[in-house]
Amino acid sequence: METLKRIVGIFLAAALVAVSPGALADGTNSVAPAKPKPDLLKTCPVSGDKLGGDMGKPYVFVYDGQEVKLCCPMCKKDFDKEPAKYIKLIRAADKTKDKPQS
Repeated sequence: METLKRIVGIFLAAALVAVSPGALADGTNSVAPAKPKPDLLKTCPVSGDKLGGDMGKPYVFVYDGQEVKLCCPMCKKDFDKEPAKYIKLIRAADKTKDKPQS
């Protein structure tokens, strides 16, 4: 019985080592996560306040591969209620950056 426990323990340890956390996180075999798309907005998509203004440094996090900058951590609660709405605003700013200036 003791031998069986050791064999099972060795098998489980080997299985944990074989599966890297990076591979589990995004469903690929890649260990390094992809770099998120930058948030180019100069204002908080939730409040409309200027980023880096009176509130100090922006609250930054990544949502679905997109960097998100909010004016403060309190806006995160509103962001979480309608993330698609705010991600759309952020990605629209990225698209206007790529348009040629006339």
